[in-house]
Amino acid sequence: MARDTALYEPINTLKPIAPGLWIVDGPIVRMAAPLGTSAPFPTRMTLARLPDGALWCHSPVAPDAALFEAVDALGPVRHLVSPNKLHYAHIAAWKLRYPQAIAWASPGVRERAAGQRIEVHFDAELEDAAPPAWAGTLDQLRFKGSRAIEEVVFLHRPSATLILADLIENFEADRLATPMRWIARLGGVLAPDGKMPLDMRLTYLGHKAEARACIERMLGWRPQRIVLAHGRCFMEHGEAELRRAFAWLSPL
Repeated sequence: MARDTALYEPINTLKPIAPGLWIVDGPIVRMAAPLGTSAPFPTRMTLARLPDGALWCHSPVAPDAALFEAVDALGPVRHLVSPNKLHYAHIAAWKLRYPQAIAWASPGVRERAAGQRIEVHFDAELEDAAPPAWAGTLDQLRFKGSRAIEEVVFLHRPSATLILADLIENFEADRLATPMRWIARLGGVLAPDGKMPLDMRLTYLGHKAEARACIERMLGWRPQRIVLAHGRCFMEHGEAELRRAFAWLSPL
């Protein structure tokens, strides 16, 4: 099964992947990992142009002046989306640049931001259905079943691109130090066969039926590609990759 990747470099540069759809590979961040270690996480945001010319920004990365200038050339930023409670840290910086943009809160993100003492002003809540602002261009779904975290997933309908944050991670071995490579392999997040991290999968115990219902709906979207926030994207065979990555919910 062919697998492709979007370039990581240069960072904070718009990269078109379909008409009206771009990704931006952001800076590497360090995240806590097992055994008291920290792991290098590549970051990625996705931008979509809506029919009125407004821009929809998913999981904004740490910005710089050049990125803001490039985005300004595309159109007005109207929506800043936190897809889950781990993806919100840079919304405040984007909101400062684009004060008229609506900052959309994912389930639990307000509480997490308050607990981390990070000041983020959210304007609206993401629900299980797309709001009128982007209905028709982007489908959405709250992925349910976890006792710890809910992620809102999106499909860019014109290009059949599924947009995920942490439901699949797909790290490339040659970008990891040897200890982290083994941890990634044990966690099931090593490319080319990345999936949801093992610790997150365990939070679905007893509630897999809810997650299966969500995956069935996502498969019904017939995605052709999958954009990930962390690691190699699946630029081909999106539906097959989605089914493979969630085989742990078997039967699908």
